[in-house]
Amino acid sequence: MVAEKIENIRNIGFIAHIDAGKTTTTERILYYTGKIHKHGEVDEGSTITDWMPEEKQRGITITAAAATCYWGDNRINIIDTPGHVDFTAEVERTLRVLDGAVIIFSAVEGVESQSETVWYQADRYNIPRIVYINKLDRVGANVEKCLNMMSERLRIRPIVLQLPVGIEEGFSTLVDLISMKLLLFEEDKIEYEEIPESLVETARLKRKEMLESIALYNDSFAEEYLNPKSEIRNPKSEKEVNFIKESLREITINSQLRGTQHLCISAGSHNSHPERAVPVLFGASIQNIGIQPILDAIVEYLPSPLDVPLIVAQNPVTGKKEEISLKDRKSLLALVFKIYNDSHGGLVYLRIYSGVLKQGGLVYNAQKGKKERILRIFLLHGDKRVSLQEAHAGEIVGVYGLKDVMTGDTITDISSPLLLETLYFPEPVLSCSIEPKSREDAEKLEWVLEKIAQDDPTIKIKTDNETGQFIISGMGELHLEVVKNRMEKDFSFHANIGAPQVAFKETIRDCIRKRGEFIRQSGGKGQYGDVEIEVIPTKRDEGFAFENCIKNGSVPFEFIPAIEKGIKESMESGVLAGFPVVDVQVRLVGGSSHPVDSSDIAFKIAASIAFKEASKDANPVLLEPVMKIEIITHSQYVGAILSDIGVRGGKVLGLSGDVSHTIEALCPLRKLFGYASALRSLTQGRVVHMVEFDSYKEVPLQEQDVILQKMRGY
Repeated sequence: MVAEKIENIRNIGFIAHIDAGKTTTTERILYYTGKIHKHGEVDEGSTITDWMPEEKQRGITITAAAATCYWGDNRINIIDTPGHVDFTAEVERTLRVLDGAVIIFSAVEGVESQSETVWYQADRYNIPRIVYINKLDRVGANVEKCLNMMSERLRIRPIVLQLPVGIEEGFSTLVDLISMKLLLFEEDKIEYEEIPESLVETARLKRKEMLESIALYNDSFAEEYLNPKSEIRNPKSEKEVNFIKESLREITINSQLRGTQHLCISAGSHNSHPERAVPVLFGASIQNIGIQPILDAIVEYLPSPLDVPLIVAQNPVTGKKEEISLKDRKSLLALVFKIYNDSHGGLVYLRIYSGVLKQGGLVYNAQKGKKERILRIFLLHGDKRVSLQEAHAGEIVGVYGLKDVMTGDTITDISSPLLLETLYFPEPVLSCSIEPKSREDAEKLEWVLEKIAQDDPTIKIKTDNETGQFIISGMGELHLEVVKNRMEKDFSFHANIGAPQVAFKETIRDCIRKRGEFIRQSGGKGQYGDVEIEVIPTKRDEGFAFENCIKNGSVPFEFIPAIEKGIKESMESGVLAGFPVVDVQVRLVGGSSHPVDSSDIAFKIAASIAFKEASKDANPVLLEPVMKIEIITHSQYVGAILSDIGVRGGKVLGLSGDVSHTIEALCPLRKLFGYASALRSLTQGRVVHMVEFDSYKEVPLQEQDVILQKMRGY
């Protein structure tokens, strides 16, 4: 790898709903690029990218895995991501470092809930993408339905580049609408032949639709397409074919949201996104149909690192944000996007944006303000590693040697530090207690939990002040179960783990004003803090806001930060059951001070007392996580499932489908423990379901009392 070949690099990810075929497609790509000599199968636990024992056992992807292959002169760095919502952090941090993505949909289910989620995650990072519709060989495959769902749910215009020949069991091959050739997929190669007469007219109509779509999104192509002398409608040379491909590349890269790469957009803002056009390909990965055209499309339509627009970085010295051109920057700039700790140490995954990373070289962690040395550099291929002496701009590598590092840290040269935007991760919704089997293991347990939390930013660890137990929080039952198994397999550590508990939150319903005093006076220097605050509920998810409304100087300005800190610390444990307090505005409206006895600690304690007293009288209420459920099953089981959702206090949002039905519903997380087993029992195992976090909502008062009584042991 040399720096001048950066235009031949593609950093791409395969992203989709669970069971859409990401890992199977990745395996076929590695096989056809010659990286492996026999493609693995998910069901057999023999795939390259699902290398963890837990992944092999469950047949799902849990952690994002990197692999590198070559297609012609082009190097493709692939990251295969999980489809299960419990591991959404893996998708989030992977998207942060990708230049392009292949979104995979199942031709049977179409755009599923997690497909929609990852699509808008990709929007947040402005990632150009192509779509691959897989499983055309399956019963129930419906191309038109899938394309319509893409248009309606994702607000995109699919540019269909291929015509599938047959469907379901009759699916056999594809027609390439750009070259107007029939593709024959042999065992290890692809042959191009003339289109059979029976398909010519349909192919011409589909090709016309494709060209018109391209013309709508590319002005130079539209000008050529509308020219009556142009041969673009019926290309007779490689020149016309290349012009179509170049126009598609411009559309794919430039039709993404205008703006700066990696500038995070707030969640839920996708409603304002303009319609964009996306190339669409088809296939059946398990039958080895459609793989080589995906590789061609990755190279031809997705961007190289040089195509990435300006990125925003912050100067750690001045605090000012700067737009950085990666083409011009020569010094090192890299982002830590993943850490994997096991008993052998911590492997840090880096995306290098500019400069050169050298083995043995000294680097600077701009977040921590610390110098560290790179001990070893690896090219990653699943759990296999190839040692490198150095790595260049555009590469994704693993390194050993970075000790004080977290996901989202920026690694630079000491002489020119910059801070890249860090990553966003959702809050966990499920918790369980964990304690060592013996006192002697307490210190090791703390170390193991620290390493696991370093690996996975959606894992949160805290200590219960009453019991002394560690409380570990995650995204779901499966997430916590995988953490438990990782402790045992990766760190050879066994602990006592409690049953999963819902991660409730607390808030208030009423406005109230309270005073808090902390006065301790004796013969010498005492403590004096006097605070009056007004506590106001805010809209859901607005978080915490603090406002200093004192104008007369009754509380000196130097004590204001201590007051805010005291309130924030008090919010960590609410008055109902000790859960975090959220969505509250606090206004400092009065107080008094003593010229000698007042101090930061006195005002901090006074503020904490005032907030606790206010919370008690402001009509406190529990908030609980409500989950969105998507269930796909056969029609004969729909009635039983809908009835079960009603019993669990859920609300059905929609029901669609013909042979297989898709049910969408909302349900409190506390009513969903063991739901996977219950669904399998109701449907004789003929069900696919996905549960993901939707929002926090108030617990009904009559149910809140029951929950609180159970917590208090009544």
